[in-house]
Amino acid sequence: MNRRNIMSLSAISALALAILTGSALAQQKTLKEQIVGTWSVASWELTYPDGRKEQQFGTNPKGVNTFDSNGRFSLIILRSDLPKVASNDRVKPTPDEAMAIAKGAIAYYGTFTVDEASKTLNLNLEGTSFTNQIGAPQKRIVTAISGDEMKYRNPASTTGGTIELGLKRVK
Repeated sequence: MNRRNIMSLSAISALALAILTGSALAQQKTLKEQIVGTWSVASWELTYPDGRKEQQFGTNPKGVNTFDSNGRFSLIILRSDLPKVASNDRVKPTPDEAMAIAKGAIAYYGTFTVDEASKTLNLNLEGTSFTNQIGAPQKRIVTAISGDEMKYRNPASTTGGTIELGLKRVK
């Protein structure tokens, strides 16, 4: 090949690379754009400071986490084996039923913002089944997001450990 052909091929290659790179960058979504939607709860695990692990909602937790494009979210997590209330009246459980339900369910909703640089979700709880959380800073760090799977961590749970939540996108 002569020098002119080599230069032409080099220029064409550089142009193609620039177009492909530009196209790939244009297709990258922000973290907020990636999380918007409805997610089902796949896993929930608490790790205590001493390394102990607990799956408070069982090995097969149920639930949903939604994020909308206007900055609103909701989360519901339930054990799959919550007891039925023998009285068939939700406000008249036995003490054991009430304790099992309190330990096996959490729900909250509010607004969120995203810090793209630190991959942090900042939650502002407007309502929750554990009202002690209202007004307290709620940060969640997205540790993995790929296609239809996401994981995020609560680095400062009320129990003193860290919680890792695994989610799958609902289609």
